[in-house]
Amino acid sequence: MQTELLREDQSRSPKERLRPDRPRTDCPILLSPRLVMRAPHEDDIDALAHLANNANIANMVARMPHPYTVADAADFVRRTRAGAIGKCVYAITKADNGAFLGCCGIEPHEDGRTVELGYWLGEPYWNQGYVTEAAHALIDMVFRTRDVEQIDARCRVMNIPSRRVIQKCGFQFQATGMVQSLAVGGMVPVEWYRLDRKTWVSLKSWGGMR
Repeated sequence: MQTELLREDQSRSPKERLRPDRPRTDCPILLSPRLVMRAPHEDDIDALAHLANNANIANMVARMPHPYTVADAADFVRRTRAGAIGKCVYAITKADNGAFLGCCGIEPHEDGRTVELGYWLGEPYWNQGYVTEAAHALIDMVFRTRDVEQIDARCRVMNIPSRRVIQKCGFQFQATGMVQSLAVGGMVPVEWYRLDRKTWVSLKSWGGMR
């Protein structure tokens, strides 16, 4: 995958490769009461590598290697800035001091009507409501600015905190399945949830997304 991404980046003209802000046009900075969500940049690399180098996190997400090095963090930032990953990725930061907390993002499905929500947070910041707050901001942005009908989310069956976040955001259980985990080195069982536009509108009107 990394070879394919590098080949894709090299196929672009030098002028295009020097435009790191290109993907941000439709991924605006998001603000919430405690958070600022913006594109990852080089100043995040050390904090990103430090927080992501945690088996408790890597084992719960599909695409994070473990160990996670500074080189991995630098490559991640490079690819997100180049738009090579093909999805809208945000650094989750504290509004009061700019501290890097983790990442979240969306990835479009091939059907053109669905995007998938993903997120992870550094362990020192768990159980403080930051992921739910970030997810709400991202979900609102998706439904307000994109022509999609539904957002999917998945979590490992054993990941109770992530399931709570998904449920707090109004997602409904769909099915169980298996996905490949890079850190685990094999397939792991997951639960699949979905939030459709109609449900989101209802929850917003009822004040149900808290």
